[in-house]
Amino acid sequence: MGFKVQWADDGFDDEDAIFETEAQAEAYAADQLNNFRTGAEVLHLSNPGDYPQDGEEDPEYAIVEVDE
Repeated sequence: MGFKVQWADDGFDDEDAIFETEAQAEAYAADQLNNFRTGAEVLHLSNPGDYPQDGEEDPEYAIVEVDE
């Protein structure tokens, strides 16, 4: 058994990213959310008119159990 992150917004799965524990999958998701926030901030700073920062919501995700 393993765990993976399933993103709700676009149905994106990290096919290769299967973790041994749920905590590892949570840590991975937290890292990806941090990357999302950082990227949004960089885009906003580079061109605030095209990339407004207001109303940005984090993508939703679920940790699902999978058979390896």
